[in-house]
Amino acid sequence: MPEFRKDPLLGRWVIVARERGERPASLRFENSEEPLAPADDPFSEGNERFTPSEVYALRSAGSVPNGPGWQLRVVPNRYPALRVEGELDPASYGLYDRMNGVGAHEVVIETPDSKLAFADFSLSQISRVLEAYRQRIDDLYRDIRLAHVLVFKNHGREAGATQQYSHSQIIATPMLPLRLREELNSCLQHWRLKRRSLFMDILSEELRMRERLVFENEHVVAFCPYAGYSPFEVMLIPRVQSADFRKASPAQLEAVAEALKTVLAMWRSALGDGAWNFMLHTAPNAASLAAPEEEFPGYESFFCWHLEMFPRLTTSAGFEWGTGMHINPVPPEEAAAALRAAEVAV
Repeated sequence: MPEFRKDPLLGRWVIVARERGERPASLRFENSEEPLAPADDPFSEGNERFTPSEVYALRSAGSVPNGPGWQLRVVPNRYPALRVEGELDPASYGLYDRMNGVGAHEVVIETPDSKLAFADFSLSQISRVLEAYRQRIDDLYRDIRLAHVLVFKNHGREAGATQQYSHSQIIATPMLPLRLREELNSCLQHWRLKRRSLFMDILSEELRMRERLVFENEHVVAFCPYAGYSPFEVMLIPRVQSADFRKASPAQLEAVAEALKTVLAMWRSALGDGAWNFMLHTAPNAASLAAPEEEFPGYESFFCWHLEMFPRLTTSAGFEWGTGMHINPVPPEEAAAALRAAEVAV
């Protein structure tokens, strides 16, 4: 079983997952520029027997679970970083702390078309993917052992993808990750000082200045963050304060889909095709044993769900690892201007 180990210096948890190193040699082939033949690809329609049983699917009328006839499937990862089965059993190991690697690790197979890239999805297809995220977060948060769910997508080898087939992943953990704690702490301090949501204050400033704005519609705004870690990084947040992505309406999901597709088209036009990542951050599980409401009281009022997106144009090296600081060679204002000038058709 995987396990969590806590770094006593930085206070962060690390997942030690031997199973991830036991993936068969065929997975190394998936890192090449050549996609798998449909007959060999476990994600392809007709090969459902090669994946674990689906936990969520959008299907045509008359089709049966774990068979053809689907538009989207969510399945447990065959080589999970964490497993749903078992107990946490936290314990000390001399100076150190550890616990069993209990959580969830799922794969969202986003389309039955093995040749279709996410950037070329229709708006309705992207909306379906976002709805799958919403549904899976809601289901996973029924497990009180799970404190947090992160949805992320790796596109391209440099971004960490081991499959060219368009897919994203969902990982649920029994503790709040350090990154989320940092965001919650910053938002809490801002709330205590000003009784305002930090995210809504950032949104107000970006809409006022407009120099880092990339895209906006009725429900969401996308902009290059003032202190973005990466060149051409984009953050997407709703116009109205909302901590929990599960509460996003169908209209909001459609608006997020439009923003995602537009930014991807901008990147393609300005930068060419390449690797990229996005991460969906949402509120922690209020019902979890980790009791986030006790540590961050009122977080529904000051935390806001958001998407982070960045193309993989630079590599973290010694300075970044040694200091935790990032070097961004492109000022966000210039990046936003270049994206706005990109010719796109969505």
